[in-house]
Amino acid sequence: MTEPRRSAGLLLFRHTGDGIEVLLGHMGGPYFAKKDAGAWSVPKGEYEPGEPAWEAARREFREELGLAPPDGEAIALGEVRQANGKIVTAWAVEADLDPATVVPGTFTMEWPPRSGRVQEFPELDRVAWFAPDRARAVIIPAQAAFLDRLAEHSG
Repeated sequence: MTEPRRSAGLLLFRHTGDGIEVLLGHMGGPYFAKKDAGAWSVPKGEYEPGEPAWEAARREFREELGLAPPDGEAIALGEVRQANGKIVTAWAVEADLDPATVVPGTFTMEWPPRSGRVQEFPELDRVAWFAPDRARAVIIPAQAAFLDRLAEHSG
């Protein structure tokens, strides 16, 4: 049996006058272009066995957002298994980030399918702050557990 793919990421959060907000990224590429619900994610990426998940989370933050990962206390949010079988591990870090400063990494894929044309797409086509209820409505369903765990931690 093959090992499940693993990803690690950082869920940034900030306190506002209206409560807490979390930073999510909208997945780039043609499959998610017109989707909202279930198309937003903790900024994350895959890593290989043997690489510490925390180091992968910080590396992937830099690759996905083009910015240095924030310093600060990391709150372990554990892991979840997504519908596709991928296991995602996340940490929450309190930080404020201006989404306009994001310079997303890119990936290439054949598009349209079987066309022979390879196109480049942003890993995340936009990044935004969400109140928890709105975040829950758009995040990949399995990742909603990270919102619950952050809420438990921040009281």
